[in-house]
Amino acid sequence: MKATASELLRRLPGKISQQWPMGERFVLALAHGSMSVELYAPLGVDPQTAHDQDELYFINAGHGVLAIAGKCHAFESGDCLFVGAGVEHHFVEFSPGFSAWGVFWGPVGGERGG
Repeated sequence: MKATASELLRRLPGKISQQWPMGERFVLALAHGSMSVELYAPLGVDPQTAHDQDELYFINAGHGVLAIAGKCHAFESGDCLFVGAGVEHHFVEFSPGFSAWGVFWGPVGGERGG
């Protein structure tokens, strides 16, 4: 399986909904078993809510700040950030052209290991 950021970005925006009135800013790239990979490219504001599974963000392009459970983490292209299942998080600042790969895996509620 292979996914290419430039190809996925051309598929945005996605479906319009109440949460995404200008169209979804994520697109499914790959899936296998409990694992899924999305490319996420919000515009202006990040309206996402906590997820049911653990998640890794690999920053594809840009820089900014990700708030995880109220604590801010600066990031830039090439960085990796972890967010546990059910933990509130938002990109509170991000540069134009920002995009990140989001990798979800494991059981609902996350893996509670150390």
